[in-house]
Amino acid sequence: MAATGAYFSPGVSSPIFRRALPLLGTLNSGRIQSMTSRFAISVDRVPSTFVEAEKGITSEVKREERSVVAETRKRLEENEEKKPRNGWKDYLEQAEELIVTDGGPPRWFSPLECRSRVDKSPLMLFLPGIDGMGLGLVSHHEKLGRIFDLWCLHIPVADRTPFIDLVKLVEKTVRSEYQRSPNRPIYLVGESLGGCLALAVAARNRDIDLVLILANPGTSFSRSQLELVTPLLEALPGSLSSALPNILSLTAGDPLRMVLDNVVKGLPLQNTARDLIEDFTTFSSSLPVLADILPKETLLWKLKMLKSASEYANSRLYAIKSQTLILCSGNDQLLPSQQEGERLHKLLPNCDLRKFDDSGHFLLLEGSIDLVTILKGTSYYRRGKYHDYVSDFIPPTPYEAKQVIESNSLINAVTSAVMLSTLEDGTIVKGLAGIPSEGPVLFVGYHMLLGLELVPLVSRIFNERNILVRGIAHPMMFAKRKTGRLPEISSFDTFRIMGAVPVAPSNLFKLLSSKSHVLLYPGGMREALHRKGEEYKLFWPEQSEFVRMAARFGAKIVPFGAVGEDDLGQVVIDYDDLVKIPYFKSEIESLTNEAMQLRAGASGEVANQQVHMPGILPKVPGRFYYYFGKPIETEGQGEISRIIFGSAI
Repeated sequence: MAATGAYFSPGVSSPIFRRALPLLGTLNSGRIQSMTSRFAISVDRVPSTFVEAEKGITSEVKREERSVVAETRKRLEENEEKKPRNGWKDYLEQAEELIVTDGGPPRWFSPLECRSRVDKSPLMLFLPGIDGMGLGLVSHHEKLGRIFDLWCLHIPVADRTPFIDLVKLVEKTVRSEYQRSPNRPIYLVGESLGGCLALAVAARNRDIDLVLILANPGTSFSRSQLELVTPLLEALPGSLSSALPNILSLTAGDPLRMVLDNVVKGLPLQNTARDLIEDFTTFSSSLPVLADILPKETLLWKLKMLKSASEYANSRLYAIKSQTLILCSGNDQLLPSQQEGERLHKLLPNCDLRKFDDSGHFLLLEGSIDLVTILKGTSYYRRGKYHDYVSDFIPPTPYEAKQVIESNSLINAVTSAVMLSTLEDGTIVKGLAGIPSEGPVLFVGYHMLLGLELVPLVSRIFNERNILVRGIAHPMMFAKRKTGRLPEISSFDTFRIMGAVPVAPSNLFKLLSSKSHVLLYPGGMREALHRKGEEYKLFWPEQSEFVRMAARFGAKIVPFGAVGEDDLGQVVIDYDDLVKIPYFKSEIESLTNEAMQLRAGASGEVANQQVHMPGILPKVPGRFYYYFGKPIETEGQGEISRIIFGSAI
C-alpha cells in the first residue's frame, strides 16, 4: 500500500476543508470504500490535477477565502474556553464510527477538523498506542490542524501487521514527504507503542529532520506490569468484556481522589459529582466499543508486539539524533513512565522532558492537557531547520493567556499595580491609554528586585489593551545543560507561551520588523539581582544598543519606570556578602559559568552578570507604581543617538 499522501473519500463533505476539492472516484481494491464523515482517507499523494485546479482559483476568491479563514479562526479561539474538552468521550464516539468501516491494512487518515493551516505547515504523523485507532489526539485535532498538516495512522482491529512492517510503512511515508519538502521538519507523535515506532523510524532515518513527541513511550515495557498480563490473558477464556471495568480503573484515575482534588481547588462538590457521573455514564455505555477495539486476541497480539517494539527501540537508542520531547505521567498505572522519561532524557542527546505528576497513562486524552500549548511552551514548533522565535511564534489564544495570567495571580494581587501613562499631548492619565496601539513599539525600562515588575506589566497591558508584549529575556530561560544546576527550563514555559525571546540583536531586529511591541531591560540580570542600597539604580551600557535599531524601523520608544520593591522586600544578603563564604562563592562561579555570558566584552557593572540568589527579608506587601513616559518618535529623526531618556523616565 502506498501510504504517502492525502486522498479524500467521496462521502466526505468538501466545504469543511480550507479549499474545495473535487470528489474522487472509486478507490482501489483493498482500500476503504466508504468512511465516516469525520475523517478523510489517505492512501497516495494528491494528484497534480488538484494542484492545477487550485492554481486556477482567482485571486479574489483567495482573498475572500483568507478572510473567512481568519474570521473563523478568531471565533474558534474566542470560544475555546467555553468549549469543554472530553477526550475520552470523543474518542469512544469516533472509535465506534471507525470500527463500523474497519478492515484492510493499516492506513493514514486526516481528521476533518484539521483545516485553515498557516503557511508552510509542517507534517505531523500520529502513531497510536496498542488500541491502534489513531484517535489519541482527538481532542487536539482542531488546534493542531491550524498549524500542522495532521495525518493519523489507523491499524484495524483484525490487522496483524508485524512491528517491523509498521516501521517500514511509516518510514516510506516519511521519506516520501521529506523528498517533497526537504526543508521542513516532520513530526512523529507517538504514545506507548507509537512511541517505540517513532524511535525506530528516527533511528533508521538519521538524515531526515524529524521531531519526536513521545507520550509515555512503551520502551519501559520490560519493567512494567503489562509484561505479566500476557500469560494471564492466554489462560483467560472468552471475551474480556467482564474485565474491562478493572482495566478502566487503571486508566481513568481514582474517582475519590478526583473529587477531593477538585474540592481543594475550590470547585463545587455538586459540579464535580455531576461531571464524574457523566464520565462514568460515558464509560459504562461504551464498554462494548472498548471490547470491540481490544478483543482478547487483538490485545494479546498488541502486547506481544509492544514487547518486541520495546526491545527494537531500546537496542537502537544510540543511533537517534532527532529533537525529542518526552511527555511522561506520574500516575501511569500501566508503565513506569516517569522513570522511563528520565532515563530517555539522559540517553538521547537532543531531548527535553516534561512531567505531568497527576496524569494517567492516556495523557493526550485528558482534558487538562493541550498539546499545542505544550509545543508553544517548549518552543518545539518550527517550520524550518531551526526554531525561529519570531517567524515560528504562534500567539497565545485568549484562553492560554488567561491561564498564564491566572497562574501569576498571587503576584498581581500582592503588588496591586497602579499604572500611569502619557498621552501624545503630554497629559498623564491613570491607566494605559497612552500606550501606542500600533507597533513597532519598544518599551525600555529598568528591573526592580528579581524582575518582579515584569508579571504585572505584561498582564495588565494584555488584559486592558489586548497587546501582547514580547519580552527580551536571558538565554538561561531557553537552554540548560542536562547535568546543570540552573533552574529547570520547564519553569519558564509560560514566558515562552507569552512570546519571550532570547536576547540577541537578530531577535530584536525581527521583532521590530514585524511591528511587535517589545520589552527591553538594558540592565538585565545585573539590575534584577542588585546589591544592597542599589534600589532603582540603572546599570545600562554606555552605548545605547537599541536606539539605532528602533530608528531603523521607525519604532516608538516608550520609556518607563516602576517603584515599590522597597515595600515588598529588602536585600539583607547580597552578592558581596555571599562571595566571602567559600561554599557560596564556588556555587556562584559554577552557575555563572553554566549560564551563557552576555556582554562579555563590555566594561563596567553591566558586564557583571553573576548568577546568584540574594537573601531577601519580606515586608508587609505594598504596591507597585508604573509610569510610562511619552512615546518618543524615531521615524524621520536625524541624529537619533542624541535622544536623552533621563528626562522622560
